[in-house]
Amino acid sequence: MWRSSASFILDKHLNNKPISITHSIDSPPPPSASMADENPNPNPISAYYETRAAHHGIVTSEWLEQAQAAVQRYPDRENSVSPVSGSPFSVIEEFNSWRQQPDLAEAVAAIRALAAVIRASEATTMMELEIELKKASDTLKAWDTTSISLTAGCDLFMRYVTRTSALEFEDFNSAKSRVLGRAEKFGEISCKARRVIAILSQDFIFDGCTILVHGFSRVVFEILKTSAQNKKLFRVLCTEGRPDKTGVLLAKELAKLDIPVKLLIDSAVAYSMDEVDMVFVGADGVVESGGIINMMGTYQIALVAHSMNKPVYVAAESYKFARLYPLDQKDLEPALRPNDFNVPVPPKVEVERSARDYTPPQYLTLLFTDLGVLTPSVVSDELIQLYL
Repeated sequence: MWRSSASFILDKHLNNKPISITHSIDSPPPPSASMADENPNPNPISAYYETRAAHHGIVTSEWLEQAQAAVQRYPDRENSVSPVSGSPFSVIEEFNSWRQQPDLAEAVAAIRALAAVIRASEATTMMELEIELKKASDTLKAWDTTSISLTAGCDLFMRYVTRTSALEFEDFNSAKSRVLGRAEKFGEISCKARRVIAILSQDFIFDGCTILVHGFSRVVFEILKTSAQNKKLFRVLCTEGRPDKTGVLLAKELAKLDIPVKLLIDSAVAYSMDEVDMVFVGADGVVESGGIINMMGTYQIALVAHSMNKPVYVAAESYKFARLYPLDQKDLEPALRPNDFNVPVPPKVEVERSARDYTPPQYLTLLFTDLGVLTPSVVSDELIQLYL
């Protein structure tokens, strides 16, 4: 399913109707400073949150235009093996160089870095190559243990590129070429995922509807942008997304596209739900139960929407499907963030700093993925197919 779904859906759509697509840069950006293989930022704020904040700070129309221009300026960078010519290859350096691209998800950056491991490998047997890939994957996952999509992306990459019995009957060079080809194909599928989801969701957005969104999900933004390009008339309600105010950033980007948008304080969700036709949220991870782990506040929005019979749609790439089964909120790996209340907090007052919560599947209506439009109950079946 991984081998055809995203490419097939997107290619079929392109054959029927020309659409302007923002391509991801397929080659590593200019070299960055050398970093150690372990987490370089061992402070109490998780790398997950810092990465999220950094991405939201730079995902603007101007940055995307610069990224498109970079593709044209550097068309021959694709075959670069190491970010620093002549220096020892480091999967963390490669990963961080890919992460600098504003429109590239962290999991896709990891997939690209692991593909570079294969290109740079000096292994002489398939066993050595698999051990090298496993070590690189473990290094990336250890870099930020709180990132669900990073772990899931690495695990799925390992399953996808090594899952072929034909490798046992070929010479090593042919087998390595086959593995590299599968790695690059996996990267292409992952890069197309966001666009595929945007296309699949269009039948569910109708003229005159009001959509509530929470935080800045790049795949949700792609859905709304595609709807606007298709000349659909709709309105968006954005929660402010405290404490980092990612909803404000999303509202700013939607306003640039001339999409009617209204900004809400987070506590006004129930007050405004009467005028909402549907809720769209992204996901940091989709778990085995069909529930999602996402930005703090998603759970309470889903509860309110469910109680008022409003559909809750989740947009998530399939590389975020994780082998996790949380039973409650405390089962999650802590992902901490700073909280600024704009007033002094007494020293004896405890502050909740969790960056995300878990929304059970019974409060979700549908999940839009590059594997198709799924009900929450089907997610476990898809996970079995992906990981077996």
